[in-house]
Amino acid sequence: MILIAGPYRSGTGDDPALMVRNLERLEEAAWPIFRSGHVPMIGEWVALPVLRGAGGHSPLDPIASEIMYPTAERLLRHCDAVLRLPGESTGADEDVRIARERGLPVYERVEDIPGYRAA
Repeated sequence: MILIAGPYRSGTGDDPALMVRNLERLEEAAWPIFRSGHVPMIGEWVALPVLRGAGGHSPLDPIASEIMYPTAERLLRHCDAVLRLPGESTGADEDVRIARERGLPVYERVEDIPGYRAA
C-alpha cells in the first residue's frame, strides 16, 4: 500500500473547489500505482467520511484537526511507502517525516515506484 501525499488544503485559501481540485491531483496517481501492482491510498479518502461521521462538514471545522492529520499517521502504520507529490503541504511533509522515521521508502515520482508500468 502506497500513501499518496501532497497538497489538499494548502494553497487553496480554504476554497472548497480548489480542495476538490487538489484531491483530484492526488487521485491522478492512484491508477498508475494500482497498475504497477500496489494499492494506492489517500488520507482524505478515509478522513473525509470520518469527519462527516463526527458531525463535521469540511476540513475547516474545529473537529477536523482531530481527524485529518491523525488519519494519515494511522494509515502510515499500514503503508509500505509514500509517494510525495509536488506542492507545499505541511501534512504531506509530516507524512514524509513519519515515513522516513519508520524506514519506509519515499518516492517523488510515480515512475520511481517499483514495478512501474507506463500506460
